[in-house]
Formats: sequence, structure tokens, C-alpha cells
Amino acid sequence: MSDIGDWFRSIPFITRYWFAASIAVPLIGKLGLVDFRNLLLFPEMVFSRFHIWRPVTATLYFPITPNTGFLYLVNLYFLYHYSTRLETGSFDGRPADYIFMLLFNWICIVITGLLINMQLLMIPLIMSVLYIWAQFNKDTVVSFWFGTQFKAHYLPWVILAFNFIIGGSFVNELTGNLVGHLYFFLMFKYPMDLGGRAFLSTPEFLYRFFPNRRGGVSGFGVPPTRRQAPQDNAGGLGGRHNWGQGFRLGGE
Repeated sequence: MSDIGDWFRSIPFITRYWFAASIAVPLIGKLGLVDFRNLLLFPEMVFSRFHIWRPVTATLYFPITPNTGFLYLVNLYFLYHYSTRLETGSFDGRPADYIFMLLFNWICIVITGLLINMQLLMIPLIMSVLYIWAQFNKDTVVSFWFGTQFKAHYLPWVILAFNFIIGGSFVNELTGNLVGHLYFFLMFKYPMDLGGRAFLSTPEFLYRFFPNRRGGVSGFGVPPTRRQAPQDNAGGLGGRHNWGQGFRLGGE
């Protein structure tokens, strides 16, 4: 048990709480402590009966059944693996920026869910984070199942097809990829590469609650300027990470 506790405490704190909640809420529904239907996103319940908790619980809940258990575990692993890499890599030492990214993606996904009656939002949020990681590390060679290798740029679309094959919804994965692309485009691509207006920026109150940390692995001690961020990320984050090494999705 101490080994599990040490491993859990080693997870970066934002990913740790997201990961823990994504285990706790499905178990609550599985054990019948709360009717699982109260955890889903139903637009009429949100707008007519003011069930304002549903956008949150729908993001953390996933039905655990013999048919969906494997899909749940796979995406739980994606959450842990890619959120950890993103939080300790491109966003290392900048918790406010990471939280803002999650909030922006979550709001976009909730709006989409309300518009198209998508009741479960866990996979879209995970996929949005995976997509952003892939954009920061698009030239990294990753290994997938059966020894297939390709650049990380293609990873979100490979996983979209993989999840669909093992029982996922094409719409959920596609929504996550599109939301991740929207964030990356508005935050980095458009203002930095195309010279456009900066539409997104982390609110100051988040910096007050989650100040930047000095001495992180990637050297982010202060919020980067809008032209420094892509250089830091694309250039290996100050040379302290070797992003060119491939890795297997089933392990480090």
C-alpha cells in the first residue's frame, strides 16, 4: 500500500486530483451510492431544474460495465499519462496556465455537449489534453500497439479510430480533438505563428491562487511571453527534455 501511496503522491497535483475524481465518481455510480442518471449531462435538467452539478459530474463519470470497462481503463491511462506529461513538460511550473487550459477545454466541451445532447464528457476532455500534448511534441516518434510507430502529430487520430473500434463514440473523440485544436490555435498558433491577435490569456486571479513555481524541470519560473512559449516548447523546453525518444503507450 505504501508503494501505491508513494506513486499516487508522485503524480503532479492537478493531474492527481483529476485522476482521483475520475475513479471516485464512476465508483460512486457503480456502487449505487448515487443514481448514475443524476451524473449525466441532460440539457433539460440543467436549464429547467438547475442541476448545475451535471456538467462537472458528466466530465468525471463513466459507466463501468463488462462492455465499457476496458474503454474506461484505456482512457483513464491516457488521462494519467498525457496529463502528467503535459503538466510536467510544456506547463511545468505554470499551474495557473494548465488549469486555464483545462477550464477552456471543459467549457467548450460542455457547450458542445449541451448542443448535441452528449451525456458523457470524460473522453472529450481527455482527448483534448492528448491533442495538445501531441501538438507540442508533434515530431516525437511514438509506438502504438503491435509495434506500429508514427509521429505524435497523428496520435489523436489514431486513438480516435482505436477507441471507436473498442466501443467508443466517434463523436466524443472528435469533439476532444477539435476543442484541443481550438485551444492550441487560439493560444499559440494564431498569435505566434500567424501574427494574429491574442484571444486567450490566463486570468490574473488564477495566478494569485496558483502562482508560478521556480526551479521546475522545464525552467518555467515566470509566465513566458507570447513569443517565448512556442520556442520553449518546440525547442525541447530549454534542452532539459529529450522529446525525440519514442515511448510505448502501455508503459514508460
